[in-house]
Formats: sequence, structure tokens, C-alpha cells
Amino acid sequence: MADNDNDPDNQVSEDDWAAAMMEQAAAETSPDAEARRVAADLAAAAESPYQAKPASHLFPDFGASAPRTGGLNDFDMILDIPVQLTVELGRTKISIRNLLQLAHGSVVELDGLAGEPMDVLVNGTLIAQGEVVVVNDKFGIRLTDIITPAERMRKIRG
Repeated sequence: MADNDNDPDNQVSEDDWAAAMMEQAAAETSPDAEARRVAADLAAAAESPYQAKPASHLFPDFGASAPRTGGLNDFDMILDIPVQLTVELGRTKISIRNLLQLAHGSVVELDGLAGEPMDVLVNGTLIAQGEVVVVNDKFGIRLTDIITPAERMRKIRG
């Protein structure tokens, strides 16, 4: 078996490998080496037809502070959307047997107390509380407490 330590071809390839490793180690320890590599990668990718481009010329800037003239404000777009408004007097749980026994004149006891504020819900979300009023022989509700968005988020999170 021949000894590889004395082979001049093997010595040259090991020297080349060692030099390449030293060069790579020096490049990696340089503080700007990574930044230069990333900048070069980004510059190469910017010219790629597959790189995503901003579509700012296609869509309006919704973060603009000045209102646009001649068009609708963003808020105006939602003003005509219908929502379901519900005033809830109270709730109860009842078995199907008792539900089927209800007849004209039956009384169902609710968990809400007389004089207690009623819940006002929009699309099932509590937004306010109020009290019942009668105006021109019609029932209405006078809002006494509006639930803030921060309070609603706090209730959702538990």
C-alpha cells in the first residue's frame, strides 16, 4: 500500500482545499459579508420575471389622510349594508317536552329581571344596553350604555 502523505498531487489538492476553507471562513466572519450576500441575492431576484411587484398603481392608497374629491369616502361604501338589530329581553332553557306543552296564554320565565337593561345586538354581537320605552303606542328602546370596541374584543378573548 502506498503512503499518500508523500504524494505531491495529494499535497497540492489538500493545500487548495485548506486555502478555500480559510477564504470561506474569512468571508463568513466579516460583518458585512452576509449583508452583501443578501443584497446581491435581492438585486438578482428583482430582475426576475417571477418576482412579485407592488400593485400600488392598480389600487388606491387606503392609508391616505386627505379625503379624495369627487368620489365616495371609504366609510360611505358600507352605510347602506343591512344588519339585523335585536333587542333581547332575556333567555331561558326549556326542555322539548315543556316547549310542546306551551299554549296560548302560557308564561315563559326569562332570566332577565324587571327593570334590568336589555341587550341590543347587531348581527348577534352585543353593542349596547337600554331600557324599554313606549312612544306613540309603539315599543322602543332608549340606549343607556354603548359597548366600546375594546370591551367587545375583551369579551371575545375571554
